[in-house]
Amino acid sequence: MTSRSASDRLLSVLASFDHGHPALTLTDIGRRAGLSLSTAHRLVGELTRWGALERDASGTYHVGLRLWELAALAPRGPALRQVALPYLEDLYEATHENVQLAVRDGREVVYTEWLSGRSAVGVHIRVGARWPLHATGVGLALLAHSAPAYQDMYCAGPLAAFTPYTITEPALLRRTLAEVRRTGVAVSDRQVTSDALSVAAPVHDPTGTVTAAISVVVPESGARVPALIPAVRLAGRGISRALGWRPAPEIPLTGEDSAPGRS
Repeated sequence: MTSRSASDRLLSVLASFDHGHPALTLTDIGRRAGLSLSTAHRLVGELTRWGALERDASGTYHVGLRLWELAALAPRGPALRQVALPYLEDLYEATHENVQLAVRDGREVVYTEWLSGRSAVGVHIRVGARWPLHATGVGLALLAHSAPAYQDMYCAGPLAAFTPYTITEPALLRRTLAEVRRTGVAVSDRQVTSDALSVAAPVHDPTGTVTAAISVVVPESGARVPALIPAVRLAGRGISRALGWRPAPEIPLTGEDSAPGRS
């Protein structure tokens, strides 16, 4: 049996926390991290002293503010959120539906911001939540603009189903991604829940690379997709411009090039 490095054991303690387990006892941490109780006690103590973990009055541990401070430095996290927030708020005011901002991390999409109204359709999303790329509008927008080799790898992998409408056929996913690139928007129809539909658009960084995606999620019943597309696309372009992206200028046709009958 290969011994685990000190850094691997330390990271396993932090990885034992997730959205389903935001608060853990020392015993829980040891079990989830695969560590002996004595090792877990030592590592948790070190992380608590540094501020990565916090211990409440009952002896339960939570993620500490020191990690939040570090996460705030991530260019695709709070920094991106700060630039995007005015455009997310505009999109929310225009629709009064769920509005989301997300980035890609491996085969998953990670939500970095979410605005929701009291009457908006219920969604299984919170900031920091993850979903497979192929099942969400933002994920499709991100996947469609990723490297071709990565798309090939993703389409060849397992495609989890969440509803009868989730895309699980590689050929259909490839056609869907091509349509996203052609239209500039992605539509995820009842792929995560059977009552919701999302419309998403890409966000470009200064180099033109798609670094994030924005979406609006509405009830599937009565959804007016054509009316949502311009608003979502406009918000995506607004965030992109705020990040420093400039679309390539269109080259005007010369009189000779535009003359009738030329090919």
